[in-house]
Amino acid sequence: MIKAVALLARKPGLSHAEFVDYYENNHSKLIRSLLPQIVEYRRNYLDRGSAIGADGAADPDFDVISEFVFDDMAGYEGMLATHAQPEVAAAIEADEKNFLDRSRTRMYVVDLRES
Repeated sequence: MIKAVALLARKPGLSHAEFVDYYENNHSKLIRSLLPQIVEYRRNYLDRGSAIGADGAADPDFDVISEFVFDDMAGYEGMLATHAQPEVAAAIEADEKNFLDRSRTRMYVVDLRES
C-alpha cells in the first residue's frame, strides 16, 4: 500500500462550510471519476477551534489533509500519469479554481507506520 497526503487551503472569501460543501459534493466526485487508481480517498478537515499546540506556534496554512491510498507504487505512478494527461489536468485545475488557493497546495508520499 502507498499513501499520499495533500495539504490544501481554501480560496480567499470562501467560508469553511462552503469549502467543505464544494469539496464533498463536487471535487471529490470529479477526482474519483478521473483517477481510478485511488483505492481509498479521505478528507480530514481541520477543526481550528480544537487546536492544541505550543504557545506561539503558527496556525496551519491549510484547511484539509486529503489522503490518497494506492495498492502499490505502480498505482501511484499510474495516477500521476493519468493526472498528467492534458484533458485530465485541465479538468482538475479548472475545478480546483472554484474552491482552492492552488498556490498553497502540497502533496507528499508518506511513510505510513501503525502501532
